[in-house]
Amino acid sequence: MRRLQIATDRLVAEGMAGGYASAFKGRGIEFAEVRPYQVGDDVRSLDWNVTARMGAPFVKQYVQERDLSLLCAIDISGSMGFGSRGILKRDLAAEVAVLTSFAALANGDRAGAALLANGLISFLPPRRKRNQVLRLAQEILQNPVAGSTDLEAGLSATLANLKRRSVLVLISDFVEASCPRALRAAASAHDVVVIEIRDPLDDRLPRAAAITVRDAETGRRAVVGHGLLPWPLARRGSLATRYVARRERQRQELARLTRQLRVGHLILATDRPFLAELSRFFARRRQHRG
Repeated sequence: MRRLQIATDRLVAEGMAGGYASAFKGRGIEFAEVRPYQVGDDVRSLDWNVTARMGAPFVKQYVQERDLSLLCAIDISGSMGFGSRGILKRDLAAEVAVLTSFAALANGDRAGAALLANGLISFLPPRRKRNQVLRLAQEILQNPVAGSTDLEAGLSATLANLKRRSVLVLISDFVEASCPRALRAAASAHDVVVIEIRDPLDDRLPRAAAITVRDAETGRRAVVGHGLLPWPLARRGSLATRYVARRERQRQELARLTRQLRVGHLILATDRPFLAELSRFFARRRQHRG
């Protein structure tokens, strides 16, 4: 917890908060002041009352409201307890959620969280409190990752608890789990970002004569490997080959859904640093929104 707090404080201080602020807009605009008209100003912004009083053209200026609520919905099901490199998928999800939440607080926004597995496990309503983010980290790291995934039920319950329009960040590995109905409902009411956490062995099993694998969510075990069958048969129909094909279909379905709903989709992996990718994602959002 202490290492996570120090690391995220440093990253926010280095400018991540500014990237977050430029990537997410507030609820609307509010009046700030009037100033003298300058060449190139939109004539629709002229303040006719002030212009008449002063005898010279004045325009109204507005600022973007920063009254936002950020809610990170994090998958803590059994598959998130896996990692074949230097970090577990759960721990990567925790770092991303805590960093984004601290960036929100640094901009005066509220931050909250929902933990999902086979439903909604825990809900922390968005607040402007540092302790709220520390509690989020504690909840993720101390809740054992176990059991099956039901993102539909978990996200639907989260939406029922989210009373105002928010930035909703859904963090999951989406292994054998999708939530098209709940994600559609979320996208219709909130600014949604999907962060897909990947590990190299999620997509492709090690190439070996035979290995024993265990399903992190059901506990079922199986022996797989190309060496179990003559190579031509294994190449066409082995469990390992079918697994690779199924994972690729799931990836493509998630990508299609996010494109269709026009929600942000960021892929982060356990075998590479995430900060640069998160910064580039914020920059792309800023450019896309103009």
